[in-house]
Amino acid sequence: MMDDLRTKYLSQIDTASTEAALEDLRLAAIGKKGEVSLAMRSLGKMTPEERQIEGPRLNALKDEITSAIAAKKAALEDAALEERLRHEWLDVTLPGRGGARGVAEGSVHPVSQVWEECTAIFADMGFRVAEGPQVESDWYNFDALNIPDHHPARGEMDTFYMHRAAGDDRPPHVLRTHTSPVQIRSMQEHGAPLRIICPGRVYRADFDQTHTPMFHQVEGLAIGRDISMANLKWVLEEFFTAFFGTKVRTRFRASHFPFTEPSAEVDIQCSFEGGTVKVGEGDGWLEVLGSGMVHPHVLRAGGIDPDEWQGFAFGMGIDRIAMLKYGIPDLRAFFDSDLRWLRHYGFSALQVPTLRAGV
Repeated sequence: MMDDLRTKYLSQIDTASTEAALEDLRLAAIGKKGEVSLAMRSLGKMTPEERQIEGPRLNALKDEITSAIAAKKAALEDAALEERLRHEWLDVTLPGRGGARGVAEGSVHPVSQVWEECTAIFADMGFRVAEGPQVESDWYNFDALNIPDHHPARGEMDTFYMHRAAGDDRPPHVLRTHTSPVQIRSMQEHGAPLRIICPGRVYRADFDQTHTPMFHQVEGLAIGRDISMANLKWVLEEFFTAFFGTKVRTRFRASHFPFTEPSAEVDIQCSFEGGTVKVGEGDGWLEVLGSGMVHPHVLRAGGIDPDEWQGFAFGMGIDRIAMLKYGIPDLRAFFDSDLRWLRHYGFSALQVPTLRAGV
């Protein structure tokens, strides 16, 4: 009887053509009322000697049928996938098609949009875009920027250091903590005069509502013979006015940064009403960036004579000014890949920022 059951079900499993047919066979064989299950119930009516023989045989038969069903199911799934791939083949290099309502799928991320807005505004003021590597030596990231060995920013609590094998005496490398190394590289390559912005990704060991381990900065550098803090103030006020679409006043507060002297933190005029920030109105102030005149040591590291040239530098977070302009409350949402968020805050690919149309 057991050999008959084995032959019967294994042959039917082998010829089954659908998963539904396999399920029917499973129920008929090893389901609660299946033939093998009923045979196992009959073990209680046998003598102990008979149970020792028939019990293992029934268990082996059940395992064999279960394995055969699983293998056949996997084969049917593979065949169905091959059939779908053969009929649903798509050339991914084709242009994107419109959605169900004729609306193009996908959107431009707010960070990408604001990146382009900054580029358009500063380009109108004569700044070109400079780029550099995201993995930097500690000389470009710290030493060339007049950041001393004991500075807290050089600690592993704040900076991501690249792994070095034991005995490796090469200079340490880091994930850049700012885009300032691009300024050093640009000075070394092009000399003075110079007028650049350096947008890009930067990395710091921080994570909360307004900080993430990876974020985006745009830094600016202008070097000439007669550049002053007055030029810096004009450039920043022109930028904020164009960026926010309204006249924005700034306030400079004395501060300290190793790479600038004098240094200043810059606030923009705003109001705080109903839990929202409105830029360009009210009597409140919001700190948005750091700036100052480039330190002579930094100019020398870039191969420029500080007795002949001087300049200003500034840096701000692209993510942060995107939050301010477009009312985004949590920085962490920028990197969640939530399609609902992206559709709400994203931009059409045709919304190219220009000063003529208003960024």
